[in-house]
Amino acid sequence: MIELLKSLRQHLLTGVSFAIPFIACGGILIAAAIAFAPMTPTGPDFTQAPRLRLVLDIGTAALTLMLPVLAGYISYSVAGKPGLLPGFLGGYLSGQVKAGFLGAMLAGLVAGYVVQGLKKVPVSKYLRPIMPILVIPIVSGAFIGVLMIKVLGVPIALLMQNASRGLVSMSTGNNIVLALILGAMIAFDMGGPVNKTAFFFGAAMIREGNYQIMGACAAAICTPPLGMGLATLIRKRLWSNEEREAGLAAIAMGLIGITEGAIPFAASDPIRVIPSIVIGSAVASAIAMAAQVGDHAPHGGPIVLPVVDHRVAYVLAILAGTVLTASLVVLLKTRNNKVAARKTEAA
Repeated sequence: MIELLKSLRQHLLTGVSFAIPFIACGGILIAAAIAFAPMTPTGPDFTQAPRLRLVLDIGTAALTLMLPVLAGYISYSVAGKPGLLPGFLGGYLSGQVKAGFLGAMLAGLVAGYVVQGLKKVPVSKYLRPIMPILVIPIVSGAFIGVLMIKVLGVPIALLMQNASRGLVSMSTGNNIVLALILGAMIAFDMGGPVNKTAFFFGAAMIREGNYQIMGACAAAICTPPLGMGLATLIRKRLWSNEEREAGLAAIAMGLIGITEGAIPFAASDPIRVIPSIVIGSAVASAIAMAAQVGDHAPHGGPIVLPVVDHRVAYVLAILAGTVLTASLVVLLKTRNNKVAARKTEAA
């Protein structure tokens, strides 16, 4: 069991190492475009800035490629070159069905193990040469396609629809509880369907004249990347050189409200990272709601400060969530390393 978990972690790390440049490039370009675009009550305005729109489009394209790359190289780590096609296909379809990076990780692992199984099927010596270039890609690709579109896509869509209805019904109740739920949703899959459900709910409330729900979401949006970036700075020895570089990129993305900056860390160590960022974002969201922070733009992070009500409280909410996230993840990773060291000594 331990060996299986180690191999799974190695496969995930392989995918993450290839995906990090896409996240960094896309995130920084998007951040730069948003940072220099005029901020209006409806969000960044690119109508008078065609060059910034071009930068935004390029960054969006790079970030969109992240899911296929992540899934493709997870599958490649499991099954070698024949795993690339179903992995890339599964990652692409994960974006299409709004399954996010969690769906891409699942698609990559399933694709890899399906290919690994197909490679062990006994076939005629005449078929063997075309198996890796024709038969395995077609069979595994068709399998992953059906899995992502028919098996995962429909229930995810229904789940998000029900979640949206639930948030609407909760908006007439306890605002702090609603804020905790929204903050947790924002952080859970970092740009995936759960995140988008909470975000679009907040954006819809702006049109209804309720700016506080978006204010809670805005504080939660930037906390995961800022918290993970801070964690790489305060306890450097816990992180690889690649992760420390990703931490700096995450801070830049967090300042502009791009939650995806935390994805490399969550993908490589979901057991410790996801609970930490969920708790940090939930707390940031609750503080913002309690202080009646209002955000007039459908965006988050410090970049929207000019259109935020109760700005000091908004900054304090972000700082609290960021510090809590960093503290929790450092604590959990330090404890995990100590346990692993004891087991090594005992062996």
